[in-house]
Amino acid sequence: MGKKIAFVGAGAVGGYTGAHMVKSGEDVTLIDPWPAHVEHMRAHGLRVTHAMTEPEFTVPVRALHVTDAQQLAREKPVDIAFVCMKSYDTAWAATLIKQYLAPDGYVVSLQNCMNEETIAGVVGWGKTLGCIASSITVNLPEPGHVHRGAAKHGAAHTVFRAGEVHGRITPRAEEICRLVGYADSAKVTNNLWGERWSKLVANAMANGLSACTGLGGGAMLKSDPIRRFSTRLGSEAIRVGQALGYELEDILHLPPETIARAGEGDAEATRICDEQRFKDSGRTAAGQKPSMGQDMEKGRRTEIEFLNGLIVREGEKVGLPCRANAVLTDLVKKVEQGELQPDPKHITELRLN
Repeated sequence: MGKKIAFVGAGAVGGYTGAHMVKSGEDVTLIDPWPAHVEHMRAHGLRVTHAMTEPEFTVPVRALHVTDAQQLAREKPVDIAFVCMKSYDTAWAATLIKQYLAPDGYVVSLQNCMNEETIAGVVGWGKTLGCIASSITVNLPEPGHVHRGAAKHGAAHTVFRAGEVHGRITPRAEEICRLVGYADSAKVTNNLWGERWSKLVANAMANGLSACTGLGGGAMLKSDPIRRFSTRLGSEAIRVGQALGYELEDILHLPPETIARAGEGDAEATRICDEQRFKDSGRTAAGQKPSMGQDMEKGRRTEIEFLNGLIVREGEKVGLPCRANAVLTDLVKKVEQGELQPDPKHITELRLN
């Protein structure tokens, strides 16, 4: 008998990944806090579209509002629970699903940021795994509709990286790899923490910038001062990750050291970095906004404290000041609180020593 799978959070990443599992015949329950989204999925299924060549599809799904999750108590326990909520909702999401887990069930963080420790604090380290979704580029434009603003990567770039917190390759990590592999290319990693920090760097280079400027990825890349600032954000984050002892993976298809040196002013590293980023931009729709830019546009709380804010805090622990990340964190919080409006000038007219 197949595994019973639950997604706590059926937004962009959870909905996209879960829809592909349902399409492939897996037993999936989607749990989400947005009533309109849940009702639309119940009535019409979940629609998945792509900006590039992949055909769209709609699948009938089982969708529960968080207030309906108690129904799970009357059913077969959940074998695998994916938490796909924003970082600030991780603890309650893990607490919600914990009571419905099978004795050998486990929880997978399929999120941005570093949330495995929070999940482990609820369900225990032995029931906690992680899965990175690298360059997945998805959004939820309306209830019941997930859109991917990029082509599927396939062999060109491994999107999903599933791993155990202890780094060993296990059957359950391989099972996660199989399941997420329905949506795009996937692998099992023995370097979950290095993968996590590497993805954090990539997010830190774009998410907050989109939130405070209002720009999509293509427009940010074309602006010289914004692109340079993005590289500096990544450079600071890489140096912190190295100091913390993480084994960093390629970031944006570049060696971490190349981005780090570019952010520190190395001309050749900057040339290489810019060249690769412009090359990669061709696989993503020009107007696609990173997730934090989408959140700001929708009036939602951002994850800035769990991304650039975390880099600043971890940098302080190892004696590395992260001035650019600190400034961006402050800017995003001011925009979020209505003290500023999104504007490219927040970065283009910024002067940092």
